[in-house]
Amino acid sequence: MMEFDRHKQRLCLEGKIYTPEEIYQLVGEGRGDLSSAQTDLFLFLAKWFDDSPSIIVHTSGSTGEPKELSVCKDRMMQSARLTCEYLDLQKGETALLCMNLRYIGAMMVIVRSLVAGLNLIVRPASGHPLVDVEEQLQFVAMVPLQVYNTLQVPEEKERLMRVGNLIIGGGAVDEALVSALNALPGAVYSTYGMTETLSHIALRRLNGESASDHYHPFSSVNLSLSPESTLIIEAPLVCEEVLQTNDVARIYPDGSFTILGRADNVINTGGIKVQAEELEKRIHSIIDAPLVVTSIADERLGQAVTLLLGKQVDLVMLEQELSRILSPYECPKHICVVDAIPQVGNGKVDRMQCRVLAERLLLDREK
Repeated sequence: MMEFDRHKQRLCLEGKIYTPEEIYQLVGEGRGDLSSAQTDLFLFLAKWFDDSPSIIVHTSGSTGEPKELSVCKDRMMQSARLTCEYLDLQKGETALLCMNLRYIGAMMVIVRSLVAGLNLIVRPASGHPLVDVEEQLQFVAMVPLQVYNTLQVPEEKERLMRVGNLIIGGGAVDEALVSALNALPGAVYSTYGMTETLSHIALRRLNGESASDHYHPFSSVNLSLSPESTLIIEAPLVCEEVLQTNDVARIYPDGSFTILGRADNVINTGGIKVQAEELEKRIHSIIDAPLVVTSIADERLGQAVTLLLGKQVDLVMLEQELSRILSPYECPKHICVVDAIPQVGNGKVDRMQCRVLAERLLLDREK
């Protein structure tokens, strides 16, 4: 039985039950024995249990300026219900909070725990969230980088193998990571959504017999395409307005869909339009490295396809391989090796900074 009355909700934290009154007291005392992650959790809960019907969340700023949004707590609970029902999460099962509480993805882990009565385990938002987790976890939400890092450490990978349901959001899941996730016995999903939809409105199964290339929306969600083939979302349970996204999509007869990329990540090179995300998928098929496709201004082409690489590789060999799998207009005109691919706080690629970095690096080359 789910609980949608905030006054009756209780937090189960590592097996201990906290009432709203006890949470207010903890926040008021400013106890020094709490970890920073626990302090952030209780500060969020104090706002959750206050009399305001809404709460402030932040967008990531991965494709534009970060901004604040005021979102309805009742709609957050409806979003939690949709996920908990889809994954069949039951009262008393254990969930892990290991993401940055500035963003909606982490907030919704807490709301799902409150609504469904889950036992919440808390760890700092880090690249290795399972480093010291021994509990049997039924529900975990991570960003792709956390999953990738976890799979590189045998002890952490073993813990991930025991997770019942893993959802991955906040960024694209590349094919190499999908392949590595096939060995996990629990259910693994990629999510589709945004801050405005209060986390995800669709899931894509990544492993097992139900694995798919398509996202499947919740039954209460209606999708359509704009004349520019960008996705339009009607999700009345979680969002009052119809959302016009920037995501170029393809919708299939069964209602499922795929995302080709963002409209603002289309590179117009010599009059040919190239989708950056599609190129990234294809390049990932020949190189296992952090990478992003961006562009710089070019007098002849308008925009020149530019590849940023997060590790050293044999560039001559890479260019030969790229010419084999890509058409001439898709092949990067510039390849830059960088110390790290720019990211925003929740692990998403910062595409604006990638463009700025590419422009700067190539300008330095010309000096």
